[in-house]
Amino acid sequence: MDSFQAWVVDRSKEQFSSGMKELHMEDLPAGEVTIRVSYSGINYKDALACSPTGRVVRAYPMVPGIDLAGTVVASADGRYREGDEVLVTSYELGTGHLGGFSSYARVPADWVVPLPKGLTHREAMILGTAGFTAALSILRMEENGLSRAKGPVLVRGATGGVGSNSVAMLAGLGYEVEASTGKSADHAYLLELGARRVLSREELSPAEQKPLNKEYWAGAVDPVGGDSLSYVLSRMQYGGSVALSGLTGGGEFAASVYPFILRGVNIVGIDSVYCPMPTRRLLWERIAGELKPQLLERTVYKEVGLAGIGDAAGEVLNGKVRGRVLVRL
Repeated sequence: MDSFQAWVVDRSKEQFSSGMKELHMEDLPAGEVTIRVSYSGINYKDALACSPTGRVVRAYPMVPGIDLAGTVVASADGRYREGDEVLVTSYELGTGHLGGFSSYARVPADWVVPLPKGLTHREAMILGTAGFTAALSILRMEENGLSRAKGPVLVRGATGGVGSNSVAMLAGLGYEVEASTGKSADHAYLLELGARRVLSREELSPAEQKPLNKEYWAGAVDPVGGDSLSYVLSRMQYGGSVALSGLTGGGEFAASVYPFILRGVNIVGIDSVYCPMPTRRLLWERIAGELKPQLLERTVYKEVGLAGIGDAAGEVLNGKVRGRVLVRL
């Protein structure tokens, strides 16, 4: 237990390195709870952390991995005891605090969520931040009035982690799901997850952009952003909501006020990083129950050990991944 393996990124002047390294328990940062990590996963932010141009790591050296699931081996906080099964997602994990790509992690107790009954460590990490973001998007749209009776719900970037989980979760709840992707080879995969219809990326980027188009979608899960968001907003039903959680398509878009002032359309910001703990714990319980995708394993693109992180992170950055990449510790 004194020494263990981790995937470490480091930068010294203009030199960047990323690879396996032996660490010791005294290398771990301050925190009340020490965890033997079983599984983590490679999110887009993790792939950026493993890249010399990623700009998400706040201090070097760093162990990436914004998600982890495992077993408590030591605790200075009365809420957790040795042997407890737990998970941690987001906060500063993997960007400002040594993260999940390590056999052991030490974190503040306030970041820890008890592993809900109904989820294994592996299942929790198939979901991870991506699954939590999908669930939070659904929750926020429901709070704004989304219901199955209102009609189709769009999921953009549907083959990614957030997208795949959103399609599966919404379909499991009985929603009519329309999935958008730029990967024509993956249409069958999205239909298998529960999408009723699959749209090409081009269908959301018409040559002629209008401030308002015919009302259609009751809600939309959007981890993509970019210019196509304008078209999505123009086709939302009265009072519909777009749950916006990412920017893989770009951080800017040209907007018109008309969807907002004439149809009461909402853009709901989804931040899974600092989501309050009461909401976080309740939502993980729901994820382990009614929101747990029936075909959860189908969303696994591949499973790698520590040694496979570098290549897999490159695949994530290059858009070659469908679903989730697991890291087995």
